[in-house]
Amino acid sequence: MEEKIEQGQLIGRISHYFGNIGVAVIGLFKPVKIGDTLRIVGGETDFTQIIESMEVDHKKVEEAKKGDSVGFKITQKVREGYKVYKL
Repeated sequence: MEEKIEQGQLIGRISHYFGNIGVAVIGLFKPVKIGDTLRIVGGETDFTQIIESMEVDHKKVEEAKKGDSVGFKITQKVREGYKVYKL
């Protein structure tokens, strides 16, 4: 039997990925804050990661709101359009 991973709440999509620095940009539908656990799903990719730091308009922020484009360090390669869930 396959292990069921918690789906979580859809909070945004990857809008850009900078492979050279390992940073993903997410267009947010819902707010997030440092310490939240994200699940990123798309293609063969499906992993979870805790937000340790993030930036909006090149400024470090503790939280980001709906409508923001937030950048943060990511542990795996992602592509535009991947879905981002908050667990």
